[in-house]
Amino acid sequence: MKVFLNIKSIRMLLLGFSSGLPILLVFSTLSVWLVKAGVNRSTITMFSWAALAYSFKFIWSPIIDNLRLPFSSYGHRKSWLLFSQLMIIFSLIFISYTDPAKTLILTAIGSVLVAFSSASQDIIIDAYRIESAPQNMQGALSSMYIAGYRIAMLVAGAGSLLLASHLGVDIYNSDVWKTVYLTMAFLMVIGVLTTIYSPEPNIKRKISLLSFNDQLRFLITFVLAIVIFIFIYSFLDNPFTNREPLEKFLYALMRISFCFIGSGILIYLLIKNNFVKKKVATIAYFKPVSNFIERYGKIALLILLLIGLYRIADIVMGVVANIFYLDKGYNVREIATYSKFFGVFATIVGGIIGGYSAIKIGTLRALFIGALIAAASNLLFAWLAVSEPNIDILITVITADNISSGFAGAAFVVYLSALTSIKFTATQYALFSSLMLLLPKVLAGYSGTIVDQMGYANFYIFTAIIGIPVLLLIFWIARIAPIKE
Repeated sequence: MKVFLNIKSIRMLLLGFSSGLPILLVFSTLSVWLVKAGVNRSTITMFSWAALAYSFKFIWSPIIDNLRLPFSSYGHRKSWLLFSQLMIIFSLIFISYTDPAKTLILTAIGSVLVAFSSASQDIIIDAYRIESAPQNMQGALSSMYIAGYRIAMLVAGAGSLLLASHLGVDIYNSDVWKTVYLTMAFLMVIGVLTTIYSPEPNIKRKISLLSFNDQLRFLITFVLAIVIFIFIYSFLDNPFTNREPLEKFLYALMRISFCFIGSGILIYLLIKNNFVKKKVATIAYFKPVSNFIERYGKIALLILLLIGLYRIADIVMGVVANIFYLDKGYNVREIATYSKFFGVFATIVGGIIGGYSAIKIGTLRALFIGALIAAASNLLFAWLAVSEPNIDILITVITADNISSGFAGAAFVVYLSALTSIKFTATQYALFSSLMLLLPKVLAGYSGTIVDQMGYANFYIFTAIIGIPVLLLIFWIARIAPIKE
């Protein structure tokens, strides 16, 4: 137990809490607020796109790695960590003063700010964890980080809904949600104090090959790329607004692809004209990718496809979960108690079983079992959809779903860790974890529309079916590509 009670482990528990607190506030908790504000289901599920910031964090991780902040007397990692935490607090205060029933666009802006700041914090904490302790302590630090993360999700999920229920959520009142989000902003102080009283990692590393002028150009390039991305996305209207969800989804993928191409062309031109040094761009973005391709060769594409699809079944399903519970007639207190409180502990249990299974039977076998039960558990929601409201059935379905999700998540983390090169740990892991969320989050944004088209029962059957290609990919990769540690 010594290693878990070590000050470094306790520090990661608290930073894990800081990391896990914001995500549900722009995901499931926000969806309940929007339902109570009278926002329609299709619009609510599109708010899940704010969480795409977690999918794109690999794009600006080199900025955080290489750019010094003006107040970096705290140290490179600490100054960035403190900045991101203060931005989360500011964003939560901002969103608390909005009312989605009247100022929906401001609520959307607030959710994007929270997600962007939170994703930045995750990048820094990952790097801080790796750099602040030797390899033989990383297991304990990771365990404590995950425990803190899950506790924060419990607070932000069940805690926020219970607080809203206590304040009177049955009749919509924007002041109720203002209090909820201000309370969550106050709890972020835990992360701020932990950062202030934590030492900078004692490791010698080259912060950057850039002069201040080059750092400024690097930052300007990133900002311009984001502006071009947003401009193209806003300019390309969806012609399939009244068509089938599949056509909308395919167009959304094409739309995002054009955005990336536009941003990529801008970056290429700036590098070509020596606004950004080619050597800097190569070190920041190209080397981590080329290292992965060199190690895995032709099979690298299949592995990336598996990473992009592995969590698709449960992420797409999860976006409408709270809306589904409300539509079935369960109240906010029941959702908070069974879905959030007991669900978190079921996820932790599933994670322990998943991690143990990866050790005992092998990573790819555990990965296969995780994908199988994660997809199969969605069929239980189809059963819940056609059943009369019943607390016992609700508890059974939620427990099974969270155990399977925890199992799959733990097995997947082990797999991603095995894929990552120690030379590019932070960058490659950011890339993998971002890719894991990208496609599922895009499809999840249309989950409300899909439910409108086919109903809840058929929707859950559909989410189970889209998990089948993942099983085939794992089986294929296991035959031709052994894991390279």
